[in-house]
Amino acid sequence: MMSTRLAILELTHRHRLDAATLSSLWRIARLGEPPPQLPALMRRGVGLLAALLVGLGLIFLVAANLDALSRLQKFILLQACTAAVCLGAAFLPRMRTPLALLGLLAIGGLFAYFGQTYQTGADPWQLFALWAALALPLALGARSDTVWSAWVIVAMTGLTTWDAAQSGGWRFVAEDLGVHLLAALLATAIAVLMSQALVRYSGAGKVAFNLAVLLATMSVTGAGMLALFERGGGALLYYLLSLVILGAGAAFLAQRALFDVTALSVIALGLIVLLDAGLLRLLDSGGSGEGILLVAGLAAVGLMAAAMRCILALSREYGSGGKA
Repeated sequence: MMSTRLAILELTHRHRLDAATLSSLWRIARLGEPPPQLPALMRRGVGLLAALLVGLGLIFLVAANLDALSRLQKFILLQACTAAVCLGAAFLPRMRTPLALLGLLAIGGLFAYFGQTYQTGADPWQLFALWAALALPLALGARSDTVWSAWVIVAMTGLTTWDAAQSGGWRFVAEDLGVHLLAALLATAIAVLMSQALVRYSGAGKVAFNLAVLLATMSVTGAGMLALFERGGGALLYYLLSLVILGAGAAFLAQRALFDVTALSVIALGLIVLLDAGLLRLLDSGGSGEGILLVAGLAAVGLMAAAMRCILALSREYGSGGKA
């Protein structure tokens, strides 16, 4: 629509059209009318917003009425709401997406209250893992980008807390190389499951995929940078493995059938950060601090320019420059 608008303005300027002719062209191009998909988008957006508000309201209701409701009443309320919305998502196709999102939030509220009530001693990652496992059928059934995006956040949070629990904290330790590597590989696997190559099985869309790629890239890049500034061969090995994982992801997304300019840009940024951090670590052994920062800054600018040129070239070659 923007190209049509610019074309009409160009014709008006070139041929010096009067206001009546310009108005006729505007009316023929239907530029004054709202987009035809706007009502459907509005209904979908209002439904998702309502599901989000109801889910948060349910959680806040339980938290705010700690004394007014008994323990049994709270469990009955949460379980009844969870069962009702899951059944509604199964048997009401037109309301499936907002009800599935509401069901995902209700499952989280139920697990949160269960953990607060009984203090089972379970690690937070176990609750997030169970939450993601129980919400997986909802996401598969709804086949909605919004539900998958929420599921990705839950799954990645569980994976991050598991990594921290198994390694004894957020600090990289060379002895925990296997744990960090497994967490990075699992985060990458989630991103692959959200990709367009498997969309016919999952129903995930671009938002869920890009979100998964962003979180996975942050996980791999963050651990790689922590490893870079640790001593020992194991830490250096993880840094190199981080580069390999991100490089493989970039090569995967550079294919014509799988090209995604947003995801590829995110991975390229992660690679630039790791490469620039490696250069900074290499130069840290000698030289002045100002000179090191200048060289690292110039290297970062050069890498970003090269990455941008490559991504734009691929975008033009695949014919998606306008859409990107």
